Parts: sequence; C-alpha cells; structure tokens
Amino acid sequence: MEKILITGGAGYVGSHITLNILKRGLKVIVLDSFVNSSKDVFNNFCKVIDKKILKRNFKIITGDIRNKKLLNDIFEDNAKTECAISSVIHCAGLKSVQTSIINPKEYWDVNVLGTMNLVDIMESYSCKKIIFSSSATVYDPSVGDILDENSRISPINPYGSTKFVVEKFLEDIHKSSKNEWKCINLRYFNPIGADPEGIIGESPLKEKNNIFPLIMDVASKKLEKFTIFGNDWDSSDGTCVRDYIHIDDLAESHIKALEYLNNNTPVFMNLNVGTGEGTSVLELIKKFEETNQISIPFIYGERRKGDFGTVVADNRLAKKVLGWIPKKDLKDMCKDGWNWFSNKNI
Repeated sequence: MEKILITGGAGYVGSHITLNILKRGLKVIVLDSFVNSSKDVFNNFCKVIDKKILKRNFKIITGDIRNKKLLNDIFEDNAKTECAISSVIHCAGLKSVQTSIINPKEYWDVNVLGTMNLVDIMESYSCKKIIFSSSATVYDPSVGDILDENSRISPINPYGSTKFVVEKFLEDIHKSSKNEWKCINLRYFNPIGADPEGIIGESPLKEKNNIFPLIMDVASKKLEKFTIFGNDWDSSDGTCVRDYIHIDDLAESHIKALEYLNNNTPVFMNLNVGTGEGTSVLELIKKFEETNQISIPFIYGERRKGDFGTVVADNRLAKKVLGWIPKKDLKDMCKDGWNWFSNKNI
C-alpha cells in the first residue's frame, strides 16, 4: 500500500487533500507546524472514514519543514516498516501576498529553505515523487487575462517569487537525474468552498487573507461589511476577476497527479488548476447572496499593493494530461462553503 507524506496537511488545501486520499484507503502522514491551523480540523474525519481505518492509515506529526532532523526521523522511522514513504504532496509554506511584501525574509526561509531540506531528505531515502502546491502568482499579470503554462513568468510579490524559485529548484533536481525524479507543480488559482459533506472547510487561526472567510464573517455578522479593493479595474463591473475553483476539485487534481506519477516514467511539468472561467468579486458576492439567501453588505476600498485585475486559468493541459475535470460550479462553492461554516458555528 502506498504511503504519502503531506506537508502542511492541516491547512485549508492540505486537509482537503488528506481527507480525499484517506477516503481512497491510502496511508497518510501529515506534517504540520500548526502555526495557522489546528489539529481540530481532523476531528470530523471519523464521520466519513471508519475509526479503525483512520488509526491504521493516518498519522499526524507536529513540526517545521526547516527542521531537517525531524524530516530525517520521519523518513527513517517509516523506512523501517513494511510501507515506506513513497510520495510527497508538499503544501507547507506561508501564503499571504501582503505579509510577504512586509516580511520577505521569512517567506524565503520557510518556503524555499524548507523545500530544499525536504527534497534533500527525500533523496536520501529514494523517495523521488513530489507534487508541489504552486500558485498562479508566479505569472506576469500584465500578459493577458487567460494564462497558460507557457505564459510569461514574472511574480510581482515575494510570495510568488518563492513559489517560482521552488518550481525551478524542482526542475533542476529533475534535470540532474531525469531517470529518477517525478515532479508536478500544480499552479493553484483561487480555491474556495468546503468539503461537500461539511466535514472541513477554510478556517485560518490567524490572519484571514482569502476572500471566502471574509465573506462568511460578514454573512455571520462577525464583520459589518466586506471590503472590495478597487472598483476601477478593467472588468464589466470594475471589480477584480478571478478563477474560483471548488476546493474539492482542487483536492481531486492532486489525486489525479499522484496517479499520473505512479503510472508514468520520470517527468517534470507545470499544470494550471482552475476552472477556466472568470468571476468578478461583485459577481461572487451576488452568487453567494442568491445561493444562501443572505445579504453581504460591502464597501469599496483602495486597490491593494500587489493586486491586479484579471487572473483566469487556461486549464486544458491539466485536463488533457491528468484526465482531470473540475465538476463543481460557483453555486456549489457558495453552498458548500456556507454549509460548513454555519454548521461549525452552531
């Protein structure tokens, strides 16, 4: 049976990947520092997965990917069992664009140095399959509205820069031993929503930088109004346009990527993970209101540093290579996100 290490597995993206992989009966080890997440995210897994299976197939380890000794201990301990770690899904890292501008050193330390440590230890134990959580922020936002994998790379903030540097590092590792390393960088666009069964969702402990937690804070009256940053962008209603993808579809792309790596010769590739459809911030708010029959009061604020107008994925390559197709629409994202949020707060 395959055993997968998921770094950052307690985070928003990581926890949904973890749940979906466990549902398929595979073994999972989650490594997370729990700096901006909680072990509580796993409490409801037993509602959809048998407790005996969870006990046998699931392990949680607290730690930082910059701790090389810890990484070595994890791989060494599992190498002694009948099932060593065979693949890594690397989600660990800092992810706030705005904070990365204020404190770039920390972002380079965690995101880049941490990945180098991880790959070094992986190589020591002949574990040479990795799926990396990258981002659409690696692209030059001025090249056009629809971005494919060959669009110009030119990040405009430190967060995006660290993602691109890690991509290049993995490419160099693959080139150094083309017959060994299997690497896929999944460039996320804008994941929102929650597990359709309401088991988990997006619940950061510290700063809320993503749009959906803020919308739901307004919906639940924790915040008085939602702030839209800019109403003079080049779009139909003046608000930013993004490619929102259901978190469950995003998680599924990792499973498809893992299957691809398992069934093919060593490879390196970059793949966009989005729906291929653009939605403005105002359209998202209206869809949330319509779907959940809840009013979202909002105001317009100034544009934020590091923001840009339209970012939409050309996802044809991921669909072709992985056989992956996003199945859920914007209504599903709004419905599932609010269902999870409202139920967890009862």
